[in-house]
Amino acid sequence: MRALDTANIILATHNVGKLDEFRELVQPYGLTITSAADHDLPEPVEDGTTFEENAYIKAWAAASATGKVALSDDSGLCVAALDGDPGIYTADWAEKPDGSGRDFQYAMEKVEKALNDVGLKSEDEASREGYFCAVLCLCWPDGHAEYFRGEAHGHLVWPPRGDSGFGYDPVFRPQGHTRTFGEMTATEKHSWKPGEEGLSHRARAFGKLATALLEGRK
Repeated sequence: MRALDTANIILATHNVGKLDEFRELVQPYGLTITSAADHDLPEPVEDGTTFEENAYIKAWAAASATGKVALSDDSGLCVAALDGDPGIYTADWAEKPDGSGRDFQYAMEKVEKALNDVGLKSEDEASREGYFCAVLCLCWPDGHAEYFRGEAHGHLVWPPRGDSGFGYDPVFRPQGHTRTFGEMTATEKHSWKPGEEGLSHRARAFGKLATALLEGRK
């Protein structure tokens, strides 16, 4: 495991929601995060076949372009009854047919239709199992990378509930909870502190990264 010897990290994303989440996560460690968008970096083509491959593509693109250590997150919703879809294509499922961009209300409706098509209606919530997966990749300018994976298991609900978070949060109820991620504050969704396991997939992956690389920075 390579030591992290910088306090300035580029987050390889153009997603403001992810940037806000990561800034909250790194706050205890005194790290400063800027985004790929802040550096006017283009979004690379994510043509990997796993979360790990796509995470590396994004982190390496930012690290090689800036000469700085870059952190990326590739995450997605995997639904058991849909053979793991949308999976690595989670963001693609939000692309509107008319080419006008991503719309996660449309994406949630697409998942719901797919569940209905395989015979799982909203009242079958106990059988509508799924999980969010997040793979973090920390990449150095020389190409070296470290990976950290987190998963949050739960069930798909309908109709969507809550307007917090982003993406598919309003239709995902984590195990052991009565509310969706969309009904939780960012702090509740993470439920993470140094030395503890978080609730969200991203917090769980970050907890592993923090344990491995950041604990000595506090």
